Amino acid sequence: MKAKSLFQSTGLLVGVQMLVTGVAIGALAMTPGKALRQAEQLLISNAMPVEITLERTTPLRITPFYDRPEMVSDEELAAVLEKILPRFSHVQTKPNFVEHALRVWSVDATFQQAGTISGAHMMDYLINHASYIQAWNQRQVSLLEDRPSGVGVKWGRDVGASVHHDHMLACLSEAGISLDQEVVTPSLRKTEFREVLIEAIRDFQLDERETEWTVMGFGLWLPPQKTWIAANGREMSFDILAHRLLRGKLETGVCSGTHRVYSLAVLLRLDEDYDILSDETHTLIYRHLEYVRELITQSQFEDGHWPSNWDQGKLAVDSPRDDGLKEKVIATGHHLEWLSIAPEELHPPREMIEKAARWCVDNTVSRTDEEIAAMYTFYSHVGNALCNWRMKRPSDFWREWEQDHPVKETADAQ
Repeated sequence: MKAKSLFQSTGLLVGVQMLVTGVAIGALAMTPGKALRQAEQLLISNAMPVEITLERTTPLRITPFYDRPEMVSDEELAAVLEKILPRFSHVQTKPNFVEHALRVWSVDATFQQAGTISGAHMMDYLINHASYIQAWNQRQVSLLEDRPSGVGVKWGRDVGASVHHDHMLACLSEAGISLDQEVVTPSLRKTEFREVLIEAIRDFQLDERETEWTVMGFGLWLPPQKTWIAANGREMSFDILAHRLLRGKLETGVCSGTHRVYSLAVLLRLDEDYDILSDETHTLIYRHLEYVRELITQSQFEDGHWPSNWDQGKLAVDSPRDDGLKEKVIATGHHLEWLSIAPEELHPPREMIEKAARWCVDNTVSRTDEEIAAMYTFYSHVGNALCNWRMKRPSDFWREWEQDHPVKETADAQ
């Protein structure tokens, strides 16, 4: 396939750039808080072009290695997936829930059950501002942002925002969105998803607090390109991103540090296919995951779950932390997920993985719909992990399951 440039550099218009930069500097001096971040974005956006070449219009997919029906039967997998069907309200649904559902079910997912939302409608909710404000019924709420350099995604704790930086980018990419998928901005301008990706690349700064999803989003689009020039003129690379993930305490980070482990496993897999890392960085990641393997081998509880302080190894079992259900689901589901895409030599003993899967199945199917809804984002990782261990795409498995087990009272999925 012929490579396609996301941003064709035609040279800098120096006078305009100086003017815009001056305005941005003035804004930095006068405005605190959110305006400060906007001014920083303006400076970055207009610093210099970002030239990225892609060889694809659809993202890469990290496929699982294993099919173990002895761990999870078809019936058990269907029971778990039924629990995490996207049954969301049409009113003020948080983007975080839709993002998690979409990464599991994919953009092509359809359902027979009444009250479920198809993958296409979940995607539309996130990238079509007209649909988004209709659900929120508040014109001041927006998820997307019109920027001079592209389309940004609002993230943080604001009402209606995505919770994590580049989380929506990563989830849409895992869900299989096309680069030319239509996006509608708050100004009702119609553009393509490529502008969201461009802006994420331009917007990235190495000192971001969270880079787990940046690595995912960039990794599923950019290979075999391994380096690129950021908007501030600095050369970026997957080596740099990998070292950023390797820094800090193991438990530090979202979901007890497990997202960092998953993103490192993704980089390892991408490097095997596209050679995007130096040999030294590949070795560092591999050794890091070996260390994680030893820690989770020591920290698993007898019933099969992993605790939130899994990084303490044997001490986590000897002096257990008072974890609630949420923390147990997070640690166990996320560890099962990264292990499903990792080579077997990075696994703890097989019986430990089987115990973790059993804990996840029994725990999920025993929960009420209300309990699942309250912790949907965490249980979505459980569903995805178990599908991986059966080498199944959830949408494909569910479509086949419905054909053989049609619901008695069908209704058109929205």
